Order: sequence, then structure tokens, then C-alpha cells
Amino acid sequence: MSQAKLEANKALVERWFKAFWGNPADLNIIEELLAPNGLVHYPMHGPIRGHAAVRKMMTEFREAFPDLNFWGTSPLIAEGDYVVGRWDGGGTHTGPAFSDLPVGKLPAASGKKIRFTGTSVFRIENGKIVEEIGEEGALVALQQLDLVSQPNESYAEKYEAEAAAA
Repeated sequence: MSQAKLEANKALVERWFKAFWGNPADLNIIEELLAPNGLVHYPMHGPIRGHAAVRKMMTEFREAFPDLNFWGTSPLIAEGDYVVGRWDGGGTHTGPAFSDLPVGKLPAASGKKIRFTGTSVFRIENGKIVEEIGEEGALVALQQLDLVSQPNESYAEKYEAEAAAA
């Protein structure tokens, strides 16, 4: 694949990050950059396919977390039809009740804050995103929302204690 094509793929993903995941959001980017049957899949939301479903998910997410904002933290990497990016972000739940989570739900305006990082892999075909599959810090976010309990001790503390005892 030519360097120009790789750069075009990275530019497309950069636009998506800013408009779809950034703040302020422009959800009209969905029809422009996502393939009609495109897939957006993160553990916190599960697999979501198609313009209408992706728009619904993000609309509800942003209504619940009006200050929601995610941004890239390092240069994008492109190889073939794939673009990979690292990101950081979060928001405060000041909106309506929210249940689009793998466990539990939030009552309206809980005031809970989330801040987590992740990695997203995009597959591009014919100038459109056909897949955005990511791994976010879902456990961290769910702990911050008090939907999953905090561990009793950190993993580092546990392993350090076990190593010292050996």
C-alpha cells in the first residue's frame, strides 16, 4: 500500500476521533466516514453495527455524559487497511439515567466521573471505516462508577508481597 494511502487512512481516523469521540461532537460524521454496515465494538457497549445503532449509542452516551471527550495520546500507526490509535478521556455523568453498560446502571445525574484510556483498531475499506474495535479501560471506568468493587489490594502490592515472602 502506498504511503499516500496510509496517510489518507490516518487522516480519516483522525477526523473520526475528533468529530465522533471529541467534544464538541459532530455525529453527522457517522454517515460520512462509517460504512453503512460499519461496526463499532468496545467492551463497555458491546458490538454496534450500522449508522442508526452507532448514532443511538453515542447520542445516549453523550446525553448521560454531556462533557464526554476522548483524544489521541500518541501518533496513529497505519499498516495496510488498518490504523491503530491510543487515547485517553472520560466525562461526568450529569444527564439522564444510563444503562448502556455491561453491568449495572446509573440513576439520573449521579455525578460520577470516569477517566480511562484505551486502544482502537480501525479497518478502512474504500475510504470508509468498516470496523472500529477497541479495548478500553472498562474495568477502571466501571469501578469509578461504583458498579464494580475496587480490589482489596493492588496487583503490584500482591506480587511484591508474594515475591518478598518467597
